[in-house]
Amino acid sequence: MTMGWNDNAPIYRQLKERVIGMMLDGLLKPGDALPSVRQVAADFQLNPITVSRAYQELVDENLVEKRRGLGMYMTDGAGDKLLATERERFLREEWPAMIERIRRLGLDLQQLLQAAQPGQPGLPTAGGAA
Repeated sequence: MTMGWNDNAPIYRQLKERVIGMMLDGLLKPGDALPSVRQVAADFQLNPITVSRAYQELVDENLVEKRRGLGMYMTDGAGDKLLATERERFLREEWPAMIERIRRLGLDLQQLLQAAQPGQPGLPTAGGAA
């Protein structure tokens, strides 16, 4: 897995968002261990302090717990908490911009629903890319 970093946000925040994505996608499940700080730092050529900062934010949000001498583990309620938080953030931050774009383009609900059907041009299908 390669990680490309962008200049628009601090690397620790980008790393945190990728771990959150793994949790939401089910790649990390409650009770699963996160890769060690040293391992992530070595794999992605990052400063261990950068990785520690990302992990600490996950701990602060009660998504991950530290187990002394064992490492970091995803907490039991992390998936549900993340899903609720991400849904709320989407509706507050991303959805209004999407609605404005839909209005600007003159799209109606029927067109949007039709375009959302599997196999429609420009949309991903169940097993592949668009």
